[in-house]
Amino acid sequence: MKRFKREQQQTVPAVSYQDCPAKTYESLGGPRCGRTVENHCRIVGEVAREIIRRSPVADIFPEGAEFAAASHDIGKVSPTFYNKIKRACAEELVPGFNPDLERGWGGHAGVSQLTARHLDAPEYVPEILGQHHGFSPNLSGMRAKDQKFGGEPWQAEREKLVQSLQRSLGAHWPYIESIAQARLVAGLTSVADWIGSGQHFEDPSLPWEDRIGKALDDAGFVPARYKLRLSFADIFGFEPRQAQSALIEQVSQPGVYILEAPMGLGKTEAALYAAYQVLSSRQASGIYFALPTQLTSNKIFDRFQRFLGEVLADDCSHRSLLLHANAWLFETDMGEEGRPGGAWFSQSKRGLLAPFAVGTIDQALMAAMNVKHGFVRAFGLAGKVVILDEVHTYDAYTGSLMDALVQLLRQLNCTVIILSATLNQGRRQQLLDRPTRATAYPLITSSPSSGDEAVVEVGVSVNESREVQISICQDESRALEQTLLRAAQGQQVLWIENTVKEAQMRYLDLAARASESGIACGLLHSRFTPDDRQNIEEAWVNLYGKAGWEHRQQQGRILVGTQVLEQSLDIDADFMISRFAPTDMLLQRLGRLWRNEDTPRCDQAIPEAWLLAPNLQEAIESPVQQFGASAFVYAPYVLCRSLEVWENLTCVRVPEDIRQLIESTYVSRAETGVMSQWLNELEEGNRQRSGRNTMRQLARVALAEAGNTMRESKAQTRYSETESYEVLLLRAISRDREGRIATLTLLNGDQVELPVRNRKLLTKHDLRQRTGALMRQVVKVPPGDKPKTVGADTLRRFGLQHCFYLGNPDWPEDESVLCVALVDEAGRLHGIENHDVHDTHTLEYRDDLGYRVIKD
Repeated sequence: MKRFKREQQQTVPAVSYQDCPAKTYESLGGPRCGRTVENHCRIVGEVAREIIRRSPVADIFPEGAEFAAASHDIGKVSPTFYNKIKRACAEELVPGFNPDLERGWGGHAGVSQLTARHLDAPEYVPEILGQHHGFSPNLSGMRAKDQKFGGEPWQAEREKLVQSLQRSLGAHWPYIESIAQARLVAGLTSVADWIGSGQHFEDPSLPWEDRIGKALDDAGFVPARYKLRLSFADIFGFEPRQAQSALIEQVSQPGVYILEAPMGLGKTEAALYAAYQVLSSRQASGIYFALPTQLTSNKIFDRFQRFLGEVLADDCSHRSLLLHANAWLFETDMGEEGRPGGAWFSQSKRGLLAPFAVGTIDQALMAAMNVKHGFVRAFGLAGKVVILDEVHTYDAYTGSLMDALVQLLRQLNCTVIILSATLNQGRRQQLLDRPTRATAYPLITSSPSSGDEAVVEVGVSVNESREVQISICQDESRALEQTLLRAAQGQQVLWIENTVKEAQMRYLDLAARASESGIACGLLHSRFTPDDRQNIEEAWVNLYGKAGWEHRQQQGRILVGTQVLEQSLDIDADFMISRFAPTDMLLQRLGRLWRNEDTPRCDQAIPEAWLLAPNLQEAIESPVQQFGASAFVYAPYVLCRSLEVWENLTCVRVPEDIRQLIESTYVSRAETGVMSQWLNELEEGNRQRSGRNTMRQLARVALAEAGNTMRESKAQTRYSETESYEVLLLRAISRDREGRIATLTLLNGDQVELPVRNRKLLTKHDLRQRTGALMRQVVKVPPGDKPKTVGADTLRRFGLQHCFYLGNPDWPEDESVLCVALVDEAGRLHGIENHDVHDTHTLEYRDDLGYRVIKD
């Protein structure tokens, strides 16, 4: 007969739940026990209740949601957690329980989940408690009454705590109707916990009841007030076009709405005015404007700020946050995880919780994925107007994720406005999860959440049309010469590559020769520090836009870049060279050519684009060899299908040809020969990357799945590698002799001092400002291009834990995405404390080239 080994811990008398501490409190004499678990849980429950009360969409929360939030920390009534706090305060421990063992079950959150499960809490509730730190604890084979959790005596105390919270809050467990609602309550629980752990509640000697409102005000949870009955012209200064008016007429309530229209037709303004209608009628709580990349997000932000300045009421408190881009980040206090060094301090994440934000589609997609804090993203988007810009048919690769996001947002009472120049009918049906029939272009498709599932499709006529001449070029040297020739004539030229490395190489090919001819040459891509990127953007995007008209004919210019130049930027070139890409991306790029009729141009300029592409048959036989690096950015199958469509084109008429070009590229068909291999690779993947079927699996989110939360850096949201690692670039880093203060020298020579251990040496404002300065020295890179990772212990020796998230020790799979490198005067990168910076490559950073990987 099989015998089971008895657990080593003996049953010991439990400490009363009323005496169990939830936190430490940093006093002048060192750490001491802070608020009790009961006290902290009540605070978090009341914070959650007030968040719901303030929400314009409060009815989407189930009754009792605040009690789920309140009970998040019931697992802190356990001997290992009790000892964790007592050890930190140098006080007597309960014998026989090592607090370091907690990471084996995800810390106290795992005990909360087991306790709720033992108490037969309704479906989803135990998992919500277990995941409140962002990840699923692995609790296989564990039970609440196990000896390592204190056995029956400690479980009895946890049950008493639950009963006490029920009495004090007058609430019980919520009954949750769907996974979407579960994600909503899980996000509410985490955010209420962060705020309830913030500065307003740190001192256990102070009463907390009258601090709830102030804490939420400081966190930015203040309902916005709007000016009423503004017209489109009142906000934007001109009357709406027909396509804009058609969208505005359709968007009157939550639902999903798609505007398909050519580049330059004012889709952004149409979406913003539609959002204003929903906001001013109190059917939404804010706006999240999602764009393909952070670079385009920065440029849209200026237009977004001007819009908010027009529509927010004069007495609306949010007006004070319109002064600069990071105001909401630095002027609001989101509590524990939202402070510098917390997992949620970065602007890209915090924006999801802000009432008004411009961010990336990747961050929104993670609301529908089982990644760390994915449900916080879902909570942040709930009830908002979510504008998804630049959605293409090519996104079918990640289409399942986008479809899951749109369905989730519909369930969370959002108003989803999808903007695209390049959707086909099949993709439109997938996004709506409804049948569609219309083939008109431009087209508005409307699917309100109330009523039946029928959609309304409204075609719009457009009087404006333009024609662009197209040439397929296989000779790159000829393209280089033509670029220099056109620029010498005074033309404003765009050269668009599909990878940062190729863009850097083309810039180096062109810059020296351009300078000799009096031609200005610039480079724009995603791997610059925010400071350098902003300087480049302001100079070059303005020169190629309306702001630069008076300077346009002073000299010829060449702007080299990546896909960031095709997205949401109001730039207007005379001539374009583009590396070949899928049809929808090429059409987007053509939207940067001859954008405005009134733009001053040199006499020799004509609307023309050269596409750098291989021979079709050679590409089909060997796409990786023929398309080169582009075949690792875009699926070879789609590149070949696109080249079939473009190979014999001599001109494109916009908007007349857009629908036919897209449908021809993406219409489903049976393949034979080698094309069937590339189609299969698109569906099933290969050794380098996942296929569409794998992505569909990722989209099947279930909150109840245990132990498989993905790290954010591993959450693939697109075909190519995501720039998921952060590289902090410094000139120097050092500590004083006592090891108390670290000095970090920025690229411009400025210095930032950080306390190595005690963050209380800095005021919260000073710490936020210093963190902001360091964040502006960060470049985001894909995993293959990052410097070698330095251990979190090394980073803590320089106080970086106060500014950047360095991982959660209770989740072994968690990680820090922060790397640190020192830049010498020649631009080469080195590791800190004599660490190697990379095993095989040389890394560089220059303010004109950005972050560069040179393969040795």
